Amino acid sequence: MSILIRGGTVVSAEGQRRADVLVVGETIAAVGPDLDAPAGTRFVDAGGAYVMPGGIDPHTHMELPVMGTVASEDFFTGTAAAAAGGTTMIIDFAIPDPQQSLLEAYHTWRSRAEKAASDYSLHVVVTWWSDQVREEMGVLCRDHGVNSFKHYMAYKDTIMCDDEVLIQSLLRCRELGALATVHAENGDLVHVLQQVIYDQGITGPEGHPLSRPPEVEGEAANRAIRLAEALGTPVYIVHNSCADSLEAITRARLAGQIVFGEVLAQHLVIDDSVYRDEDWDRAAGHVMSPPFRSREHQAALWGGLQSGMLQVTATDHCCFCREQKRMGKDDFRRIPNGTSGVQDRMAVLWHHGVRTGRLTPSQFVAATSTNAARIFNIAPRKGVIQPGSDADIVVWDPERSRTISATTHHQNIDFNIYEGMEVIGNPAMTLSRGRVLFEDGRLQVERGTGRYIDRPCNADFWEAQRVRNRLAAPTPVERG
Repeated sequence: MSILIRGGTVVSAEGQRRADVLVVGETIAAVGPDLDAPAGTRFVDAGGAYVMPGGIDPHTHMELPVMGTVASEDFFTGTAAAAAGGTTMIIDFAIPDPQQSLLEAYHTWRSRAEKAASDYSLHVVVTWWSDQVREEMGVLCRDHGVNSFKHYMAYKDTIMCDDEVLIQSLLRCRELGALATVHAENGDLVHVLQQVIYDQGITGPEGHPLSRPPEVEGEAANRAIRLAEALGTPVYIVHNSCADSLEAITRARLAGQIVFGEVLAQHLVIDDSVYRDEDWDRAAGHVMSPPFRSREHQAALWGGLQSGMLQVTATDHCCFCREQKRMGKDDFRRIPNGTSGVQDRMAVLWHHGVRTGRLTPSQFVAATSTNAARIFNIAPRKGVIQPGSDADIVVWDPERSRTISATTHHQNIDFNIYEGMEVIGNPAMTLSRGRVLFEDGRLQVERGTGRYIDRPCNADFWEAQRVRNRLAAPTPVERG
């Protein structure tokens, strides 16, 4: 089937121009003015709209087991909801238990994801270290298209990795040309502060941000970045929520270090007053880590996104319904961490970013799609509108209004952190590899039509990193 999207403004990370886009089968066949189309082509009028690469959310957690429960969103409902918001690909996480095989965990998540309605890939988490882990990282890179490994510096006594594990994994990432990603919170400090806060009689959701102050995040981000610097390994800091971690990233990038930073849409627009809400369910519905911060941190994060110190926006989409959150009714430490957002990220960022003048449309495309595609080495297959690329496209109506609500969203959760927020700028149509998944407010999705996307190691930035490593003094490991 062919589709010709006519009369729109095609937006890339570099600029915009008026052009038609011809889709033939699963790929973009041509981009240019006044294109001809083969017989039987469907015509889509994009006059007054933007034609942009489908969004890539590089940080989601579908069907995540936590604290004896499982996140309510699965790979089908989650990717369907993503398509309704203009996102056409997610990168989720295979998370081994301590001492579990990384390959076993990877295959478990691959099985769960077979029901996806749009394309997906997987990061793999390193929770422990041995020769087996080292070998399996190589197998995942070579045979399974995994080029990123995540490290939790938080969640003590469960999936937290200590500095020795992080160091060994950073060295292995350097050997493989894989990207080390890091959840930066000082898990030992969080563990102590949680007990201190609880012993003071603070048991409700308001205790959550008190036990994870900005210093917890800033210290861990700086430590991870410094370790990566010493070992000559690029690093990616996920879900930065505060000025403290942004300062660590900025210092490193200004010094020439290859460091990438991600920010969640919700951390840009929601502040920590939500934890003081008298409605326990509403306050608990916002419990996630890192937590929401005071407004001065939001201003810093917007500045980081505008300046390019933060390159990627994500959601950390991890849904737990009210009843699941009530597991922590008498102890904030037992509230499952996570919020929704995969459907709402792009509209929230457009409304609060582009419509306010904080971001240009090109910066929006870079932050929601292109930068993730480049960093995780799936460009130009994804993240761009050009001939030969997958036809992952969103026709974006900058004047289309929607009021976000749990009663109308497509996410499988009975709560929405953006409840009642009006967002102007929403998708009119979403295509995934040429298939129309969403059009004029209606989902048209099928289970299992998404594909797993291989992400080769040795993205472009590794070439520069290896040159720097050769020119630098030998590391202690190399000297030894």
